[in-house]
Amino acid sequence: MRESKQAMLNRLARIEGQVRGIQKLISQDEECEKIIQQMSAARKALDKASHEMLACLIEEDVLAVTSETTPTRETMANIRTLLSKYS
Repeated sequence: MRESKQAMLNRLARIEGQVRGIQKLISQDEECEKIIQQMSAARKALDKASHEMLACLIEEDVLAVTSETTPTRETMANIRTLLSKYS
């Protein structure tokens, strides 16, 4: 768990760097296409980080079910809710 937490923090630090780079491009009056390319890359990176967190939520929900039982309809409904809410 600690490794995944550090990986997420590293991912967010890179995204933060990307956003700072976008701010710099704007302040330097770079071409709009160059700026939007970087915005798109940052958005995709943030989406990927968000998907990782969603996977973590789903994993926690599934692991909450004891290993002796199978996921219940309630567990599956919770997962569906998470997917619709955060994706």
